[in-house]
Amino acid sequence: MILPEGTVDSCTLFSEITAVPMAQPVWNFEQEPWEEPHDETSINLRAYFDRMPEEKMRAYLPDWDDERVAEWDGNFRSDGALMIACCERSVDIKEYRRVLEQSIAYRNRVREKISD
Repeated sequence: MILPEGTVDSCTLFSEITAVPMAQPVWNFEQEPWEEPHDETSINLRAYFDRMPEEKMRAYLPDWDDERVAEWDGNFRSDGALMIACCERSVDIKEYRRVLEQSIAYRNRVREKISD
């Protein structure tokens, strides 16, 4: 197919978009050992928190109700599950909060080491 001059086909556009390197987070909670069963979803949830901005994570308050947590995150579906890519199963608010609080504890523990 011949495209009009000055236009870009979707394959070219996609290859240009995917060629942009993704910045790696300073955190590595995804690789921290944990005792619960590991699956693709649990690993991706931990990576999700690695990429959450520090300012946002510091704004979280454990005494918020579940609706407030879902609103604060902004990525929960209407069925109450987290909208996260490449997952085998749904992440409910209970699991989300538990892993979020583990991620906060991890950051508090390693923050000084990372900033040195």
